[in-house]
This record gives sequence, structure tokens and C-alpha cells, in this order.
Amino acid sequence: MVVCVCNAIREADVREAVRKGASCPLSAYQALGRRPRCGQCLPYARSIVADESVAA
Repeated sequence: MVVCVCNAIREADVREAVRKGASCPLSAYQALGRRPRCGQCLPYARSIVADESVAA
């Protein structure tokens, strides 16, 4: 599923970034070499980070 249309970031990308140490959406995007643009994706990205953090 696409998390960020502006940057073409998929849910799997965000989850992988969290597994590699990202602790928030901004650090996950930075790990992917991107940054949020419009910001509409941040609430969804935040929930993915939270879910992945709990699973770890």
C-alpha cells in the first residue's frame, strides 16, 4: 500500500526503515532519502511506526 504519494513511499518501505532504527515518520523518510512534502501521509506513517515499534 502507498503511504506517501508525493514521494512514492510504500508501507513496506516505512516498516523496513523502522526495523533499521527509525523512530518516527521523519526519521523513516530521511532513512529513505526523502522528506515529507504535503504532510497528509504523516498520520498514517505515524501509525505504521507505532505498529512496527510494538511488534519489535
